[in-house]
Amino acid sequence: MEEQDIAFKLILFGDGGVGKTTLVERFMTGLFKEHTQMTIGADFHRKRLKVEGKNVTLQIWDFAGEERFRYLFPGYIKGASGGIFMYDITRYITIRNLESWLEVIDMGLKGEKQFPIVMAGGKADLFEKRSVDNNEAYELATEKKFYAFVECSAKTGENVEDIFQSIARIMMQNAGLI
Repeated sequence: MEEQDIAFKLILFGDGGVGKTTLVERFMTGLFKEHTQMTIGADFHRKRLKVEGKNVTLQIWDFAGEERFRYLFPGYIKGASGGIFMYDITRYITIRNLESWLEVIDMGLKGEKQFPIVMAGGKADLFEKRSVDNNEAYELATEKKFYAFVECSAKTGENVEDIFQSIARIMMQNAGLI
C-alpha cells in the first residue's frame, strides 16, 4: 500500500519580473523558458516530490508581483504552510520592497502565526550585473528570521531544486512530520 501524500500550500511572492514564474517552470519541468507571460493574479501549480522518504505534494501559488494585483494577495495567504520571497539580484528595488510584501502577508494572516519563509535571490547567472550584495541579502534574511537564504538561477538550474526541497523540509518539521 502506498504511503499517503502530505500536502502543503506554498506561496511564491515578490516584485514583478524577478523570475518567480521561470523559477516555478524550471522546478516543474526542468526547462527554462526565456519569455514568459506576466502573471495575472495568481497561477497554481502542483508537484509531488520525496522529502526525507515521504511523499510531499507542494501546492505552489505563484503571485503576480505588480502593484495593481497586490490587493488580491492577502486573500490567498490563508492556509499557507510556507513561502518563498524572491528578488532579482540585478535590481536593488526588488529587495527593498520586502517590507511592503511582509505587510501584505500580515494583513492576510490576520493575527495567525507567521509561516516559514525562504528568501531567494533570482538571476544569479547575471552576477556581473549584480546590484544586491550577497552579504546584505543574507543579513536581511537573518534579521527577518527567514529560515533560509539562497541565490538561484532558473536559466542554469542552480539551486532551483534545493529551494523547494528546503522549504518542503522546513514545512514538514513545523508540522512535526520529521
